[in-house]
Amino acid sequence: MTLRVSSGFAALVLGVATLTAAPVAYAKSSGAAAVKMIDTDNDGTVDMKEVEAIASATFARLEKDADGTLDAKELKGRLSKAGVAAADPDKDGTVDKKEYLAAVAERFKAADPDGDGTLDAKELGSKAGKALIALIK
Repeated sequence: MTLRVSSGFAALVLGVATLTAAPVAYAKSSGAAAVKMIDTDNDGTVDMKEVEAIASATFARLEKDADGTLDAKELKGRLSKAGVAAADPDKDGTVDKKEYLAAVAERFKAADPDGDGTLDAKELGSKAGKALIALIK
């Protein structure tokens, strides 16, 4: 049996692998460098699909105890105590993947003041953009 992988899927996997291998590198980088590292379709901007792929990989990497949630220790300061409370509508003190991705989407939206659904280098370099990067690093 032959397995065929589309070039788009291969690029996404390669992009996620690159980012998960060096999460600190893009967290400390400029907006332009962050775009370059997250932008798997090479269009010069980052969309929610690209950010969600990185966020999903980050969630999996952080989720050490295999309970399907992230607690404050696993989050390693990516969300403040108030941030965890805001991202935790069921008030169980942890953030599951759905809640984590909702927090990521909220930060994405905050970093996208023009509402075009994409983030460019300037937007990722803003305070809101850096907050998004800090959450997915």
